[in-house]
Amino acid sequence: MCDTLIATKLAGVNGVAVFGKNSDRPPNEGQSMVFFPAADHAPGSKVKCTYIEIPQAAHTHAVLLSKPYWMWGAEMGINEHGLVIGNEAIYSKIPASKEPALLGMDMLRIALERAVTPREAITVLTDILAQFGQGGNCAADGDHLYYHNSFIAADADDAWVLETVDKQWAAKQVKDVYTISNCLTIGNQYDLSSDSLVDFAIQKGISKSKNDFHLARDFSDFLYTTFSRGRARRETTFDSLDGQKGRVGVETMMATLRHHKHADFDPRTSISEQDVCMHAGFGPIRISQSAASLVVYLDKSSPIIFATGTAAPCTSLFKPFWMDAASFLSGEPVPTHRADSNSLFWSHEKLHRAVIQNYRARLETYAADRDALEKKFIAGAMKLNNAPAKERAEFSRACYEEARAAEAEWLKRVESAPVKKSFLHAMAWNGFNQKAGMASG
Repeated sequence: MCDTLIATKLAGVNGVAVFGKNSDRPPNEGQSMVFFPAADHAPGSKVKCTYIEIPQAAHTHAVLLSKPYWMWGAEMGINEHGLVIGNEAIYSKIPASKEPALLGMDMLRIALERAVTPREAITVLTDILAQFGQGGNCAADGDHLYYHNSFIAADADDAWVLETVDKQWAAKQVKDVYTISNCLTIGNQYDLSSDSLVDFAIQKGISKSKNDFHLARDFSDFLYTTFSRGRARRETTFDSLDGQKGRVGVETMMATLRHHKHADFDPRTSISEQDVCMHAGFGPIRISQSAASLVVYLDKSSPIIFATGTAAPCTSLFKPFWMDAASFLSGEPVPTHRADSNSLFWSHEKLHRAVIQNYRARLETYAADRDALEKKFIAGAMKLNNAPAKERAEFSRACYEEARAAEAEWLKRVESAPVKKSFLHAMAWNGFNQKAGMASG
């Protein structure tokens, strides 16, 4: 489960587009920011994606990805040309293929490595979809998860949404704001589509006629689309951006990604809670949580990337990066499914998993300091946006280290606040912790 958002330059403050995404994945699936430089490749080269090999491009662009450890692809990312893409799991009346093919996350990385503009990204995505198809297990650790994919591709000047079912697809250009979640959103108004989209729907008996065709209504399944609460989360994110058109900025996007429906939100109290800022818990519906978050200020000359690199944006910090000043991340430990405090992801998990044992009281021990530090990071990044790459890299590294030091201090405060016992929630998290080799609180 995920949520991907775009406010184009017509909706962004000062005419600057802003992108955001929460990547919702299993609680113990390490995800981190990974930088890959541009590269040239010999004729006839192949690239091994998560499950299959495909022909490599002659040249691949530099990319900064938020990447689950076990897959070749990524949940979200940006390339050196300021193109940013996020994807969503889509569930349909047409079953997703279980045969190894391209994951949606593989498709996302391929598009970032090969496209320059959002429109070109749509072409790359649909071409590889037609040639290789999408499919295969989208989960690690022996779990099984299969789905189709939707995407938002954007840059400083343009944005497109693409929704796919098997090898069929439709795409539309975004005017001002758009959000996608775990549901189809395109109806009968779109700018591009696969040649056989409508005929395929009629042939499968899910659409009555060409005149009556409606992608979201006809293709959407009931079970997964309903219980993922994709439509409700999509309504929340869309309304948030739509109500602030012309004023959407970095902090607007961060606040939307941290959204909880209730002021007294408590992750321990429900077996069906699904929100934009998602928390895992007890029960089959609550097996995912927001494992990483990304906001990109799509300044045309130098996009600023703000990433948590950690789970639960409501408990964590967005830290600034730039494409030409992110190579220091190459030396950072990559988190896996096992707890490792050397990695940023698992270091933060100590704080996050402590907070949710008494969410409101424990978060309040450091929330004000988190907000103040994050404001400092944002202001500093904006001020340095046209500074030399070396200076920006030094600032980015300093923010990264300051954030880790701050979280270590905040953990002490959090653990001084009492724990609220909840049998089912504790049972679920004791299980997650045991699988990760992490001591339960």
